[in-house]
Amino acid sequence: ASVEQVITYSDITIDKNKYEVRKNGEKLALTLKEFELLKMLVENKGRVLTRDSLLDKIWGYDYAGETRTVDVHIRHLRQKIQDEDMNNPMIETIRGVGYRINDEGEK
Repeated sequence: ASVEQVITYSDITIDKNKYEVRKNGEKLALTLKEFELLKMLVENKGRVLTRDSLLDKIWGYDYAGETRTVDVHIRHLRQKIQDEDMNNPMIETIRGVGYRINDEGEK
């Protein structure tokens, strides 16, 4: 795989070709939507992505207004990638706006 196809964030590696996510080398069982969410957040590290922009890019226009969908997927994603340390969430909720990946998490 070419270098650009693999993104690393903290202890997480995202392989865009294989649709694989590993945490500390362990493969995570993510759904396609969870994968896309994580990839988008990591690619926009430090930037806040609104629920609407996430919906639009990942689910498409059919889901316009269904922002709960995003929240549910983010919650599942967090459960799969989050360390025990909940004081330093990997995915931050920006109240009333959306989400961003926590760029403090860089090792």
